[in-house]
Amino acid sequence: MDGMKRVLSFVRRAVDDYEMIKEGSKVAVGVSAGKDSLTLLYALSALKIFYPKKFELCAITVDMGFEEADFSEIAALCKELGVEYHVVPTQISKVIFDVRKEKNPCSLCAKMRRGALYGYAREIGCDTVALGHHFDDVVETFMLNLFYEGRIGCFQPVTYLSNTGITLIRPMLYMPEKDVRYFASKNNIPVQKSPCPADGNTEREEMKKLIASLERQNKGLRYRIFGAIQRGEIDGFKLCGKMGGVKEYENEDNAENLEN
Repeated sequence: MDGMKRVLSFVRRAVDDYEMIKEGSKVAVGVSAGKDSLTLLYALSALKIFYPKKFELCAITVDMGFEEADFSEIAALCKELGVEYHVVPTQISKVIFDVRKEKNPCSLCAKMRRGALYGYAREIGCDTVALGHHFDDVVETFMLNLFYEGRIGCFQPVTYLSNTGITLIRPMLYMPEKDVRYFASKNNIPVQKSPCPADGNTEREEMKKLIASLERQNKGLRYRIFGAIQRGEIDGFKLCGKMGGVKEYENEDNAENLEN
């Protein structure tokens, strides 16, 4: 596949740096229908073939209850990859938009989706759930917390959820979004536009635009922010492994040229 070597270079480094996968684990990829989660599914299905720690892999989609949702292409992809696929039906969209009429639905929606995902993953014997957050998500989340909550923080590379016994991992945290877009477009991945009415109209989108604007004036800004998060060991970003973190990606030229 076009770009798979590059995708695996990012994913393998993150998995090793943060000791994300244990021998004998059953890993569930939380699959929406977006480019991030589908790229992660491809990456982990390829990694599974040669990774020294053997693990099982499955995919889970939380059906939000939108009438236009169609998961047939994802099911076909999972069959092609030899990955067990599950769809969890919910009424989350109706609760948020029809019952509660949330003006800022993203936070509650995320909590409800995660609850359904983690609960079902545990039900089918998974001990690990992988989410498709990438490099840009890390930087944006850090900046959102700083700007809107006045705190220094981010999501963690690895999080143990004691109430479910699930370990949450983010294997694409070194992979820039532009690389995800490239991989998805070059390999005709069955990406679907989100049917959510709030899609594209969020604080995260505004932060994405702000960072892009600042990046044009300060080349390498995102890599320096990410490096600061690691060096500050913020929210679990202290390196466990010996691969060296994000230091090789600290400027755009290195990021473009890195292949291994």
